[in-house]
Amino acid sequence: MAHHPAHGAVILPIRGMTCRSCELLLEESLGAVPGVKHVRVRRTRSCATIVIGDQSVDEAALERAVEEAGYSVGHEHVPWLSRDLAVYFHVILGIAVIGIVALGLGLGGFSLPSFGTSSTSMTSSVALLVGLTAGFSTCMALIGGLVLAVSARFSKDNHHLTRWQKFQPHLAFNVGRIVGFGVLGGLLGSLGSVLQLSDRVIALLTLVVGLVMLLIGIKITEISPRIARFTPTLPRFLQWKRGDALRSSPPVVGAVASGALTFFLPCGFTLAMQLAAMNSGSFDAGALTMAAFALGTAPGLLGIGGLTSVVHGRFAKVFFATAGVLVIGLGIFNLRTGYATLFPPTATAGVVLTGSQTPSPQPGATQPGAGAAPVAAGTETITMTQSGSGYSPSTLTVHAGSHVRWEITSTDAYTCASGIRVPSLGIAKQLAAGQNVIEFIPQQEGDIPFSCSMGMYRGTIKVLPRST
Repeated sequence: MAHHPAHGAVILPIRGMTCRSCELLLEESLGAVPGVKHVRVRRTRSCATIVIGDQSVDEAALERAVEEAGYSVGHEHVPWLSRDLAVYFHVILGIAVIGIVALGLGLGGFSLPSFGTSSTSMTSSVALLVGLTAGFSTCMALIGGLVLAVSARFSKDNHHLTRWQKFQPHLAFNVGRIVGFGVLGGLLGSLGSVLQLSDRVIALLTLVVGLVMLLIGIKITEISPRIARFTPTLPRFLQWKRGDALRSSPPVVGAVASGALTFFLPCGFTLAMQLAAMNSGSFDAGALTMAAFALGTAPGLLGIGGLTSVVHGRFAKVFFATAGVLVIGLGIFNLRTGYATLFPPTATAGVVLTGSQTPSPQPGATQPGAGAAPVAAGTETITMTQSGSGYSPSTLTVHAGSHVRWEITSTDAYTCASGIRVPSLGIAKQLAAGQNVIEFIPQQEGDIPFSCSMGMYRGTIKVLPRST
């Protein structure tokens, strides 16, 4: 029987690892073998690096430790694409399920309630209602999609845990989200715009989260075993260190921290609430606003996590495939949004002259219309309405060289569409209830695209040649 000499090192190939928990379990099991000084297991390389101490180590003892942990010794070939036809069948079923649900919602005229009005002041009760709307809204494509990705993967990788144990991380996530939003919202109220992130930073965060969702979605569907090995996990210091804890307890610490950090993810509803907290000028008011908003989103997010924790049996195969397909789609959506913000399409150059906000128009005032309406020589006014369903009209027309006055009437300031972005003009504006004014001068003809902060609602300002 082979022995490994003292003060040496050995690389042991291991088959069967699927997640970070596997690494920690193997490190604990191999570390208990007499003579082993240090162990580092790498799932992505399918091996363990073992440092020998002052005495030699029996190779058979190492193999027994691996087998006792539930794995086997040997090299493992991991293909890029799965050879299991059932995997692709479940993915096709998942696509069909999503298509049927989307068709049903479309035919049923599904819409979400709106709680924002031009005369509504921001209180904790209003923030709670806005949170309830956001928690069940398609605008939660970023945070809701991330929760679905992580929760589905956790439930699938830890099928040995009870339903309650699978549900605990979701409770921890939402507790961390509520507490974190409260603390950070209070800081916003006290410090003004200090905690506000630039559009570029938000775009980078969106790209990172989109990539995480894409990789986790691929892992959930099992389409690519090779890519699944590179899916991100929590840092090692946030993982439980003992194998028995891994078998019986969920990673609560990491879930709490993750919930708090979603404060910095660019959900349009969150941005609107952050502006309200900042304008409060008070730690208490800012904290109550953001905590109430996070509490309102909890039912929707807990519903996503709870569903992934109760599925089992044959139905679980189709469910996880459906979840994986949905997460991949949301990941691609967020990648496109982040990329479009970082690298906006070539458009007409312009200079932002001023930006102002005025009170809401009185009932009976002239309604915004489409196109360009000359007001004075060299000046054009374009008008648009922003509501919970986007922008109307979404296509506007001006002429190059004109002084453009863009009047935007916000009928719902507490929704995703209220955060408007015009990357080519360097405009990032959170619309207030009532009339908002943006002024600029387009220098050449072309299209100026604009969108909400997440890119879900879009529009275009068409710049025509100079009028003669």
